[in-house]
Amino acid sequence: MPPRRVITGRSQEPRQRFAEELRLLRAEKGVSLRELARVVGWDPSQFGKMENGHTLGSPEIVQALDQYYGTPGLLLALWELAMADPTQFRERYRRYMSLEAEAVSLWQYSVSRPPGLLQTAGYAREALAAGGLSGEELDQQVDARISRRDVLEGADAPPFRVILSEMVLRNSLRDPGEWRGQLAHLAEWSERSNVTLHVLPFGTGLHGLDSTDTMFLRLLDGRTVAYAENDVQGELIEETGKVESLHHTYDAVRDLALNPTESRAFILRVLEEVPCEPSTRTA
Repeated sequence: MPPRRVITGRSQEPRQRFAEELRLLRAEKGVSLRELARVVGWDPSQFGKMENGHTLGSPEIVQALDQYYGTPGLLLALWELAMADPTQFRERYRRYMSLEAEAVSLWQYSVSRPPGLLQTAGYAREALAAGGLSGEELDQQVDARISRRDVLEGADAPPFRVILSEMVLRNSLRDPGEWRGQLAHLAEWSERSNVTLHVLPFGTGLHGLDSTDTMFLRLLDGRTVAYAENDVQGELIEETGKVESLHHTYDAVRDLALNPTESRAFILRVLEEVPCEPSTRTA
């Protein structure tokens, strides 16, 4: 049998192929992300995330793009294949999640959002919706994210140390009430015996984790693994040398952060700055 001939040279991995087609179609159209957003709707950053593979978007967005590019059904078909395919990124994340459930201690650095383990349902819903989820899938993912908190519950819950960039506390939700709830939730959890929370204020200078959310897990067999994630991809790191190097960087960042008492006070000050929702008045 003759070897299979590559016809297009494009990716055969569904998620990558979907993102690639989006980039190619926009390039052929000769429009910028901003121009695309102006005509089709939605925020230009949403289309940017779809084109770099960070999110797949919603079927409504994809259908609108099919109409705009004159590709009826093509993009939606690619989107459905990408949604159904367990990509390499998802497999690494699934493995990370299984390890998280077994960890004997955890520590994390968060760049711009609260750790998933410390998010309220309201925060999780807005964050996941911003990534393109909606309807039943959105409800399922919110429930799944909140259920992760079970790791930190119970008498034998593992210790969890987290460093929050000040950006986490400034990158607010649209709903002031939900945002107040998230800040209050962080303050409450910072008082738990198994949670140690640090805030890294603005002005501490550049450091090795500036743009990377990083989680470390100490496992039952004594190994430590790390999961590093940015806007483009996530990586499960198990090689000892790489984990140790990343851990040294984390320790250096922790040395720059406020202590737990100062950090809780910092969160409460930010909470006081958030306006309360206006009360409804009758004439």
